[in-house]
Amino acid sequence: MDLGLAYFPTDYSMPVGDLAAAAEERGFESLFLCEHTHIPVSRRSPYPQGGELPREYSHTLDPFVAFGAIVAVTRRLRFGPGICLVTQRDPIVTAKEVASVDHLSDGRFLFGVGAGWNTEEMIDHGTDPTRRWAVARERVLAMRTIWTQEEAEFHGTFVDFPPMWSWPKPVQVGGPPVLVGGAGPRALDRVLDYGDGWFPIYGAIRSDAGERIAELRTRAADLGRPAPSVTVFGVPPEPARVEEMAAAGVDRALLLIPSEPAAQALETLDRFAGLLPAPA
Repeated sequence: MDLGLAYFPTDYSMPVGDLAAAAEERGFESLFLCEHTHIPVSRRSPYPQGGELPREYSHTLDPFVAFGAIVAVTRRLRFGPGICLVTQRDPIVTAKEVASVDHLSDGRFLFGVGAGWNTEEMIDHGTDPTRRWAVARERVLAMRTIWTQEEAEFHGTFVDFPPMWSWPKPVQVGGPPVLVGGAGPRALDRVLDYGDGWFPIYGAIRSDAGERIAELRTRAADLGRPAPSVTVFGVPPEPARVEEMAAAGVDRALLLIPSEPAAQALETLDRFAGLLPAPA
């Protein structure tokens, strides 16, 4: 199992390029950046983890701008959004951004996607929260079309465009792996429908991770398709919890680095590095 990191890059925490370089130097496999365009002041949508919404949610940098900093200072580290709120993004622009960072990084991009939980945030972007997963599905499918066809066109309920030209195409054949977020009753259906991997949060799957991962891979085999990868967000930085995920069949566990200044962030990074396997 690979060990990676997740991070809310903000205007007050360790610069994301510095963190990425330090993560690669220590041997972490990947770095995923969280996304929120804004947080509506109304706060009608409760924080899924309970309690007050942490400060970093309203201070995050745009992830695709931040990815440029990661590309500039790393050579091996894989990276991506954890997750990209495709329900709040224009699919044509996002397809261009994804293809561009995949091209610039020579194919190191991993495309975590999801529908989001903050209904007011979605509404501000013109998305009906009751249709968010249907919107997400079409936008992902439309982006795949742009990445894989020289003259791409798409005609759906939420996305509709005539033949177009759009380059660069991603380095990764077929486009970067799409890791579909969520852990609800239909999560595995969505992964098998339009994803290459599953991207749940640790707290939502801990009790039945092995069972659900086994189901996902059995269903994929029945469909004659490759087994989807499994990336788990927010695994507690404890040996027992990391081992628990490895035993369940997880491919990549992500440890959350707090949004803190460099001194504190590096101290946390060094502590997390103790969980990395010893070099062969």
